[in-house]
Amino acid sequence: MELTPTTQKYILHWGEMGTRWGVNRTVAQIHALLFLANEPLTAEDIAASLNVARSNVSNSLKELQSWGLARVTHVMGDRRDHFVALQDVWEIFRVIMEERKRREIDPTLTVLRECAIEGEHDAAIAPATLARMGEVLAFLEMLSATYSDYKNLPPATLQRMLSMGGKVAKFLSPEDKAVKSAKAKKAKP
Repeated sequence: MELTPTTQKYILHWGEMGTRWGVNRTVAQIHALLFLANEPLTAEDIAASLNVARSNVSNSLKELQSWGLARVTHVMGDRRDHFVALQDVWEIFRVIMEERKRREIDPTLTVLRECAIEGEHDAAIAPATLARMGEVLAFLEMLSATYSDYKNLPPATLQRMLSMGGKVAKFLSPEDKAVKSAKAKKAKP
């Protein structure tokens, strides 16, 4: 794949962002390349386009496949494996969120639940410490439950929700209503 200056910039930045999100730079760059490609690419095509070692490409492709972000496809008349990335931004977001939850949040919740149970029987732990541990557990359980509620919503619904932004918070926040009511009372003569 011939990279233009713009596609190079995009791929390089995606690699930089990947490292900030805990993803190997080459994995992120290959994902970006496959996302931008208009046709399936072989591992050799990827290695040549990004100027990286073929072995690095193979390992990176396995990682992308394990996340569900890339898959193997075949091209008529060519026996080599070709690779494509998910093209729907909402589906990419959903897959990444699901994998991060499975790999990071779920194991953390398991340990925090164990700590909460063990902490109830640990006479040496301070009540304030146990309470803080409980707050973290409650917070992560709430996030996990909220994710479960929203993960299967259609992209159009999610997009409408996200576009509402802070309007939802203003609608739901009793503090905002109380502040407005108090200001209105002060303004009356």
